[in-house]
Amino acid sequence: MLCIISPYYNPYFNLASEEYLLKSFHEDVFLLYRNISSIVVGKHQNTLAEINLPFVQEREILVARRISGGGTVFHDQGNLNFAFFTSEKEGELVDYKRATRPIIEALEEMGLNARLGKRNELLLNGMKISGTASHVFKQRVLHHGTLLFSSEMGNLTEALNTTQERFTDRAVKSVRSKVTNIRDHLTERMDIEMFQERIMDHFLQSDESAKTYRFSETDIKEITALRDSKFSTWEWNFGYSPKYQFSRSISFSTGRIDLHMNVGKGVIRELKIEGDFVSEKDIFLLEQMLVGTIHDPETIRMKLSGINLSEYISGLENEKLLSAMF
Repeated sequence: MLCIISPYYNPYFNLASEEYLLKSFHEDVFLLYRNISSIVVGKHQNTLAEINLPFVQEREILVARRISGGGTVFHDQGNLNFAFFTSEKEGELVDYKRATRPIIEALEEMGLNARLGKRNELLLNGMKISGTASHVFKQRVLHHGTLLFSSEMGNLTEALNTTQERFTDRAVKSVRSKVTNIRDHLTERMDIEMFQERIMDHFLQSDESAKTYRFSETDIKEITALRDSKFSTWEWNFGYSPKYQFSRSISFSTGRIDLHMNVGKGVIRELKIEGDFVSEKDIFLLEQMLVGTIHDPETIRMKLSGINLSEYISGLENEKLLSAMF
C-alpha cells in the first residue's frame, strides 16, 4: 500500500488527485489531505440547494464537487480527509465496515471508541465525526471520508445553513447530524498535525506492504491538468447539478414579486415573474432577457447591469431582484 500525505491545501487539487489515483494507479493507496475552507458537495447534489450562498461568498469559502455520492461536507484545516483506493472482486466492491475499520482502529489507539453509524458515518459518543462515501471505477474502489478534529463549528453550521425549500428537484439531499470535534474527546493534548501523523503511523505499522509515497512531477502535472479542466470549473461544481425548479417570493417598498425558474445544467431555461407591482414595459421581455443565463450571481449581476429594471418592475433595485433569484 502506498501512503501519501498531500502537501497541498487546495480542494480542487486534492479532489482531482482522488480521481487520478483511482483511475491511474493499480496499487492500493491510502491518502490523507487537508483543505482550506471549502464546501464539498456529493456528485448527485444540487449545489445551490446545499449551501448558504451569501455566507459562502462573504467568507470566500470555495465550493467543490467530488466524484462520489452522498451528502455535503465542510472542510477546513481542522478537518482531516482520508481516502482508500483498492482493487476488489466483483460483488465485494463496496464494504463500508471493512473500509472504515482501519480508521476506527487508529482512533482506538488514541483512546477513542468510535463506531460506524447507520448512514455509514463514524460516531463518537453518539455524535458524528466523519461522513464517508464511495465511488467505483471498473474494479477499483475509492472510499473516502472526513475526520472532524478541530474544525470551526460556527463556520460549518452557517455554511451549510440552507434554504432547500426554495428548490424542487430529484437531487440527493444532505441529512444534518449533530457533530463534534475529535480533539474535544482526547485525554492527551494534540494538534491536527500530530493527529495526522498518528493516523498515518498506524497504517505504516499495521500493514507490512505499506510504504510512504510522494507525488512525482508527472503525478502533479496530471492532477493539475485534471484540476483545471474539471474540478475547479463552474460547469462541474454548479452546472453538473440535476435540473431543478426554484421558487421564491419577496416584498419590496412598492410591491411584491413571485419568481419561478426552471434550471437545467446550471442555465435558466424558463423564468416567470408575477406579483403585485407596477410595470411600464411587458415583464415578459425582462424574463426573456434572463433566460439562457447561467444561474450564477455574478453572471446575472452583469446581465442586470445593462437593464433599466425600473421600467419592468417599478421600485425594485437590481440587487433586490438578484437576491430573490437565490
